[in-house]
Amino acid sequence: MGGRRWLVFLAFLLVVFAQGRTLRIGLAEDPDILDPDLGRTFVGRIVFASLCDKLFDITPDLKIVPQLATGYSWSDDGKTLTLSLRRGVKFHDGTTFDAEAVKFNLERSLTLPGSNRKSEVKPIESVGVVDPYTVRIHLKAPFSPLLAQLADRAGMMVSPKAARELGENFGRSPVCSGPYKFVERVAQDRIVLEKFQEYWNKDAFAFDRVVFLPIPDPSVRLANLQAGDLDLIERVAPTDLGAVRKDARLKVASAVGLGYQGITINESNPKPLGTPLAKDVRVREAFELSLDREAINQVVFNGEFVPGNQAVPPTSPWYIKELPMPKRDVAKARALLKEAGYDRVSFTLMVTNNPQAIQLGQVIQSMAKEAGFDIKLNAVEFATALDLQEAGKYDAFQIGWSGRIDPDGNIYIFHACGAALNETGYCDPKVDEYLNKARSTGDFAERYRYYKLAAERYLPDRHIIYLYHPKWFWAFTNKLSGFTPYPDGLIRLRGVTMK
Repeated sequence: MGGRRWLVFLAFLLVVFAQGRTLRIGLAEDPDILDPDLGRTFVGRIVFASLCDKLFDITPDLKIVPQLATGYSWSDDGKTLTLSLRRGVKFHDGTTFDAEAVKFNLERSLTLPGSNRKSEVKPIESVGVVDPYTVRIHLKAPFSPLLAQLADRAGMMVSPKAARELGENFGRSPVCSGPYKFVERVAQDRIVLEKFQEYWNKDAFAFDRVVFLPIPDPSVRLANLQAGDLDLIERVAPTDLGAVRKDARLKVASAVGLGYQGITINESNPKPLGTPLAKDVRVREAFELSLDREAINQVVFNGEFVPGNQAVPPTSPWYIKELPMPKRDVAKARALLKEAGYDRVSFTLMVTNNPQAIQLGQVIQSMAKEAGFDIKLNAVEFATALDLQEAGKYDAFQIGWSGRIDPDGNIYIFHACGAALNETGYCDPKVDEYLNKARSTGDFAERYRYYKLAAERYLPDRHIIYLYHPKWFWAFTNKLSGFTPYPDGLIRLRGVTMK
């Protein structure tokens, strides 16, 4: 073989090798801002799983285990948590992770303007540095969900140096301490990460680069996987599972999720709307009674999901058995509208602009029409829809929550007065009282009682109408091995390799 041919062949081998060391992941949406304190999206958490280590993580069977922390202990009164920290950890800018960094991050979660973590760590009174690798967290009152919160975005550690220098621009060029560091982002197109060579456990991660590609249409995601343009996709549509299972080139993995999907109704964000749906609970009850959750699951999701009416699935020990899922009752729905003084009620339901969400919206639209509701669907790009929701520019929004291992993570931030993700404007001081009492005890029976008392007040208001609980489905090339499904839906790349 001549010299020129050798050079061409060598270039070819280099391209093949580079492609083999890059993992391409198809996401269902484009994430919002890549700042753990400001981020809201589930897909953002998928990216963070490779970008930002946390103080704690979870196992596939939902046990909380140390990650950047190596150990912990509680004081006898449950108001002080002492953490031992991992040594030899670097942030992506080369600065050292230590107790001062933990103090900075927890204080940032509490004080950063617009922080969506503030209500998650609200009980923290102060953070003290004992020595370079020991930190002591003092609480205003015992707070049972704290470790679970520190196993999620509230426990993600960013570089204090980068956060101070970049300020409000940090989310455009995030600096954390995970196995992969940020390279670039092109909105609606790609997010590129590359392996961090100083990562404390770098040998457990096989890929040189990870590229996240947002593709909202699940069938298009699957087509890209089948064509070899993607290696792994998340949230396979239930209607596509048959095709995936028949394709010998692909594998599928699944896990029962921790979260919910439902309809969030704007009552008074940023001020009372004054619409029939917003101001009259009888109208909202009529709307719920117009919906058949079992039929929605069969028609839209091939029966693969779990119908439900609460923030946690019926399989959860925290599910309030005394408040079962209501059946569809069109006659009662019409009677409630008439009692409220309406023949028909019109409103706009915002959905995200992907085929599955639009189909779900159409089924809801059709069911509700029989009971006297004229619903206009508004399909919006996901991050834009979140901005509209936060600004209160919506009547109702079909949205959900990916779920947390502690029930507080599915409930408090949506129902407590002024909580970070309470975009409905709902506020009941009695609900706050019960949720805060549930936070302050570790006894299961006592916590269950307080969650029941709270649910008996917020569920009848129906500012959130819970519909179903998804299962997570991933599909990936059969060349990929070592992938482990987690109930939180996140993609963890430790131990994942490609043939």
